[in-house]
Amino acid sequence: MKRREFIRQAGAGSLAVGAAGLLTACGNEQQEHRVEAKTQQQNFEWKMVTTWPKNFPGLGTSAEKLAELITEMSGGRLQVKVYGANELVPAFEVFDAVSRGTAEIGHGAAYYWKGKSEAAQFFSTVPFGMTAQEMNGWMYHGDGLKLWRELYRQFGLIPAPAGNTGVQMGGWFNKEINSVADLQGLKMRIPGLGGEVLKRAGGTPVNLPGGELFTSLESGAIDATEWVNPYNDLAFGLYKAAKYYYYPGFHEPGTTLEAIVNQQAFESLPKDLQSIVLNACKVVNQDMLAEYTARNPAALKTLVEKHHVDVRPYPDDVLATLRKYSEEVVQELADKDDFTKRVYQSYSAFLQGCREWGKLSEIPYLRARDGI
Repeated sequence: MKRREFIRQAGAGSLAVGAAGLLTACGNEQQEHRVEAKTQQQNFEWKMVTTWPKNFPGLGTSAEKLAELITEMSGGRLQVKVYGANELVPAFEVFDAVSRGTAEIGHGAAYYWKGKSEAAQFFSTVPFGMTAQEMNGWMYHGDGLKLWRELYRQFGLIPAPAGNTGVQMGGWFNKEINSVADLQGLKMRIPGLGGEVLKRAGGTPVNLPGGELFTSLESGAIDATEWVNPYNDLAFGLYKAAKYYYYPGFHEPGTTLEAIVNQQAFESLPKDLQSIVLNACKVVNQDMLAEYTARNPAALKTLVEKHHVDVRPYPDDVLATLRKYSEEVVQELADKDDFTKRVYQSYSAFLQGCREWGKLSEIPYLRARDGI
């Protein structure tokens, strides 16, 4: 065969192969588009389980807002029905329920799941740690959310910040706290790392869901309880069960609440619905903090002026001792395994940066504004 004829035939063969490959690629792309189009026409129904009593102000209502937002933003293509604590599963079984697919989404707080992983507590709150504003910075513009999702991936879950209560109150006590000695033997409902700090100080931490706090405090089963802050504490009527209301909430300076989504359910959604779920979480994360900022002052005024609650600061030496114990507890936690150490290092570095900036911004401004 002449060289020119060989080249012509070879070129034709290459074109044919290329055309076939192009047709195959186009066919695959068309198939993907058909699957995506079909998925976009589907309607999805999700169940949300929460650790909060149904429609409880701030916490439960924010879960409802999240469900409503997802439903509305999706034009009804993804409808979410909310189940409060004990309606579908008990409060502290939310994590497992979403992990195994009993529900597609949950709303709670990561420190409830320290039995799954000690590192989970960093993604809710750390005693004497970051405020709500700082936590949001770490989550969205630091490594916080990336590390959180890495941790939950082994459980088939995708976490997202979905609320923050801000700085909490120290709690309700049936006796005065005048020194560290008054913490000895104290039975207090206090979860997460705050409970470990109390234990180090000689107290006995108890983990109870919100719905059991009032009766446990009133009956004497516990001596004290922290819950959230005036807005929620007033709603629970805790002033009827305890006399002293202490501050500040050293144990929860900015508690991030979470939405946890079953990974398989999430990945079955079209891209636009996935985006709606994650962005709805961001909206609720911001809205909850705004709601607490708006509601707490009026609730505190009611507690003091109408119910004559005795609001007291923790003594300075008590706070100093608790801060020391907190540093020990967190450092020991960080040393447990390599992943927890990575989280601790990321958290600590971000917090240190916030401290340096806060010395020039928030702290001096608040002192100047309030004349303190």
